[in-house]
Amino acid sequence: MKHDHSGLSRRSFVRGSVVGSAGIGGPLLLPVVSANASGTSSAGSGTGAPGAGSGQASAGGVPPAAFTDQSAALTPDRTVATACQFCNSNCRLNVDLKAGRVLAVRGEDDDPVQQGQICVKAEMMPQLVYNTERLTTPLRRVSGKKGSSHSTFEAISWEEALRTIAAKLLKLRDAGQAHTIANRTTGRMPRGTGSLVARLFAMLGSPNNTDVGPVCNDAGGNALAATFGLGNFTNGYGVDGATGKDDLGSARHYLFLGTNQAETHPVTFHYLLRGRAKTKATLTVVDPRLTPTGAAADRWVAPKPHTDLALLLAMLHHIVEQGLFDRQFVKRWVIGFEELRAHLDKHQYTPAWAAKVTGVPAATITAMAEEYASAKPAAIFCNAGISHQLGAFDTYRVATFLAAVTGNIGRPGGGCNFMHNTWPGDLHLPPLQAEVPERREALPVGPDYFAQSILTGEPYGLRAIITQGNPLVSSANTSKVRKAFEQLDFYVYTGLFMEEAAYYADIILPVCSGLEMGGVYMRRDDRAIRWQEQVVDRVGESRPDWEIWIGLAHALAELDTRRPAHEWREAFPKRWMDYRQLWDDFVAHTPGMGGMTRERMAQRTEPLRWPCPTTDHPGVSTLYLDHPSWYEAAESLDAAHRGKRFLTPSGKVELTTPELDKQLAVTGHSALPIFYTHPEVTGAHPTLAYSRKLVTNPINPQAVTHPVRLGVPGSDEVHRRFPLMGMTGRPSVVHFAEVTHWTATGKQLNGIRFVQIHPDTARRSGIADGDEVRVESPRGAVTGTALLWEGIRPDTVFVPNTFGPAQKVGDVFDDPRYEAANTLPDDQYYDNLSGQQAYKCFACRVVKA
Repeated sequence: MKHDHSGLSRRSFVRGSVVGSAGIGGPLLLPVVSANASGTSSAGSGTGAPGAGSGQASAGGVPPAAFTDQSAALTPDRTVATACQFCNSNCRLNVDLKAGRVLAVRGEDDDPVQQGQICVKAEMMPQLVYNTERLTTPLRRVSGKKGSSHSTFEAISWEEALRTIAAKLLKLRDAGQAHTIANRTTGRMPRGTGSLVARLFAMLGSPNNTDVGPVCNDAGGNALAATFGLGNFTNGYGVDGATGKDDLGSARHYLFLGTNQAETHPVTFHYLLRGRAKTKATLTVVDPRLTPTGAAADRWVAPKPHTDLALLLAMLHHIVEQGLFDRQFVKRWVIGFEELRAHLDKHQYTPAWAAKVTGVPAATITAMAEEYASAKPAAIFCNAGISHQLGAFDTYRVATFLAAVTGNIGRPGGGCNFMHNTWPGDLHLPPLQAEVPERREALPVGPDYFAQSILTGEPYGLRAIITQGNPLVSSANTSKVRKAFEQLDFYVYTGLFMEEAAYYADIILPVCSGLEMGGVYMRRDDRAIRWQEQVVDRVGESRPDWEIWIGLAHALAELDTRRPAHEWREAFPKRWMDYRQLWDDFVAHTPGMGGMTRERMAQRTEPLRWPCPTTDHPGVSTLYLDHPSWYEAAESLDAAHRGKRFLTPSGKVELTTPELDKQLAVTGHSALPIFYTHPEVTGAHPTLAYSRKLVTNPINPQAVTHPVRLGVPGSDEVHRRFPLMGMTGRPSVVHFAEVTHWTATGKQLNGIRFVQIHPDTARRSGIADGDEVRVESPRGAVTGTALLWEGIRPDTVFVPNTFGPAQKVGDVFDDPRYEAANTLPDDQYYDNLSGQQAYKCFACRVVKA
């Protein structure tokens, strides 16, 4: 298949900032309706009209038609700088307003990474504000079975809602049941809210304050921390302020594993393609199905789902055996290389072996290894395609080994750029003065263990849960989760809409959308943080999450008969209701953040990267760079890091050490991974078995986990009834999680769940393109519309996720109401170190509905 090596001329996942702009990507699906860029042009000047000022003209020299120039009604009276919150690209949005109403959403031309580009999702930000389905007041359950769409709720005040929650939490605490209280955060929360939740849970005495990581991308961060010392995306988009050199745009080779960035990170991917056009970098995309990202590649490789570990081990084996590694870097900076060499030789993880496991020809694996090792620098990118495997931690670890032995770490244009969904480093509050009770062990890592806890009482049963996400769509084995939440004593749902989870709630709390609050927003990939301003008034009585938790702390102060009220109030001062003051305290108390003041960030058109210890420091683009700016930043994180390049105990890259091996052995793993995969991968490959006992999780020591036995012989028995392998993922560039399904644009453009099936597979089942089909697994079934797609393995089916039965916005387009795709995966299979759920493989079959 031929490829456009520049990746620019026919890519349509991003668009320019104004109508008629020749932005490097053509418009996506719908034109942008944009207003005067500044709203300040003088009468009669003829400037400022979209298109007119761009220098672009249609035939005959006439500017493209926008007809908003000098329109009294459509000339904005002000423009507010904010940030898009629909993906990790963290695009700056300039929102034009007239009389407090949004006229247009534009990109930021002066951001060298963004270059004015936005994708279709940016237009949906106002649709979260102007939306008839928004929750506008706290609600209390009045009647109806939990989970029933016929449940009825009544409006109550914030005071009553927070006091009801506080009373329930205190009752459990006073009964010695604080550990049965849990919270589950989401990636949509304003930065730092998790620190407030953690403080409140510490004072209550509950260990079960969980984050979104196990549903998203925790494993990558865990693996990075084990190998290099920090659990963060190692390189940056754009120019490194310390060296003046382009970072990721300067790569000579890109290896993408399980990441469809054209649809999930469109604007930053466009930056990579621009760099590629200059450097002539090669791009290899590894994905069982052809995506817009794979279409931009020089090489698209389609392994069996859940076999990336074998592919990476074989690449590593070839590089080491053929002497393609960076001897100088390995000798100076890497610990455990000889042990790795012996490990690979012992297990004979050759390309020929991997070919039998993955279905990828050995010659292709060899070529991939040689291309990656010879290109300097070369960058690895991974996302949910790796994270959502039960061997996620081990797979990511082997990817770090590839970068380490080839010297592609700590250099611009290289690194291990694993998408990670949490703040880069803990945001610290002033030290807590109040005493906190001792806490027992947390539940096994991964919020999807909540259902197991509720249904079985093992190791103990949860009684009260607060969520900032929607577990009835995002959790694996949705049917099981539904049963659990039906039995849960007390549930608080916080959100924008009456999503599926809201119908199980006892109390519902309305939150703000991104345009209704100021603060910071983060490009979680490369640790880049923006300051955003509030654009419009809050809808109804909605509140931002940080205000909710501070308000809950003050409700606890009023009702708590054991802890003095002043302790709650001093721990959560009301001045933090103003996010600017909360941020000031984060900056003052968080290592590595001294330079990230709101004043500094508000003055910037591009984000500022963490760590950034002083206001004179440019922020770090390339972690572990052998440069004074990195050593200064590293020491600011911990004085013990002084002089260290890598922030491991040894100060070097640690492939294996006796200490790490001993830590991981408790859970059944080793520092040098062996191959295993999901038991529902076809071919009866080595898999794993979980122990019933619980041990302390060495990666997340606040929690326990089930040890595993690796290398257990696999079986193909399940494939007698379910012969295919299913995987879930984003529907398209249009959608980000469930929230975009609550916008008219989202449902208009992509309201149908298109189940991708290879034509040969469909033909054998009597399925034609456009047929309504049912995908069935041992856990249940979901429906969709067959999309026959030659760009997918014949043994694999792709089922788009994020659809849910409560998404009523699509009714106007006659879109079906779908059950959650996560009805299909089995929640018992997960990475016992990171807690990642195995969404990327499940045995299934497809039949006509």
